Amino acid sequence: MSLATFFKAAGRVPAVGLVAGIAALAACSSSPPARFYTLGGGSGDSTVRTTAPASFYLELAPVDMPPQVAKNQMVVQDGTAQVRVLEDQRWASLPADEVRRALSADLSQQLGAIDVYGTPHPDGAAVYRVKVNVQRFESSPGKRALIDAVWSVRGVSNQAVLTCRTLSEQPVGDGYDALVAGHRQAVDALAGAISAGVKTVSSAPAPSMTSVSAKSAKPAMPAPPRLLPCPMNAAPAQ
Repeated sequence: MSLATFFKAAGRVPAVGLVAGIAALAACSSSPPARFYTLGGGSGDSTVRTTAPASFYLELAPVDMPPQVAKNQMVVQDGTAQVRVLEDQRWASLPADEVRRALSADLSQQLGAIDVYGTPHPDGAAVYRVKVNVQRFESSPGKRALIDAVWSVRGVSNQAVLTCRTLSEQPVGDGYDALVAGHRQAVDALAGAISAGVKTVSSAPAPSMTSVSAKSAKPAMPAPPRLLPCPMNAAPAQ
């Protein structure tokens, strides 16, 4: 109801009803604004830097996220099977985008590489493709922030691949700022495991081509992908 309609109708109601109606309108207009959170932590350094070309590149694909938390509103739980969707506490973008953006920044910094997903890169450069499937993204205010993810790294040139699992559970204090900080720490732990995986794959030698006789019309075929063991801080995917 607009104010004009309200005051027009107010002439036909008792004064007590008029006061009650005005109070109701004031209550509606004073609802708390939504707060927005991000997993990307800016350093505040505005200095422009131009870096040397990277020795290799990353292709971090979009992150998969459980459908029940794939929304801007925070979804929290208290340790039971019941969850709450918080309208006033929201992510700045979808959680999958928040996790991917934070992972990309962490991996680029830890490895000295560039994430070129969806971006042209020099031909012949070493490229490592990273895929992350978050199977659990749990938020328990005052208790914990948990990320359980299966991830893989594949070398484009050496055809080496590994698939691992990382479970990162961080205790958090009261408040949503602490909860978001806990999720950021969980992403940092996940990035550390993936960085170790990239280093493992990058150290694998390139496969040799299968030999063929001079009379054979078939071209040499590359060896099949080689499965590598997970690094020490990650478990094999189940």
